[in-house]
Amino acid sequence: MAKDEFKAGDAKKGANLFKTRCAQCHSTVESEGNKIGPNLHGLFGRKTGSVPGFAYTDANKQKGIEWNEGTLFEYLENPKKYIPGTKMAFGGLKKGKDRNDLITWMKEECK
Repeated sequence: MAKDEFKAGDAKKGANLFKTRCAQCHSTVESEGNKIGPNLHGLFGRKTGSVPGFAYTDANKQKGIEWNEGTLFEYLENPKKYIPGTKMAFGGLKKGKDRNDLITWMKEECK
């Protein structure tokens, strides 16, 4: 597998990763709104920095990419490298398998 390539992973493992690494700052439930980080409902196909009511950094607003499996795979490895100036304090998931599992779960949960 190429370093920068998304492959379908284990959604159950992804759910656990979200719970332990992401849920303190993000929700995937539309009705829950924003937390410390923006709500992730509807993430796929959305542009960076575009959730209403969330105070993004200029870096996030100006990145101008669309979230999909590929962009998330790259971003989640090292968010501060992918979007220099982001205020997301998460250090990233270095293992491609972990990112694949998380994104596979998110594809269903963020609809």
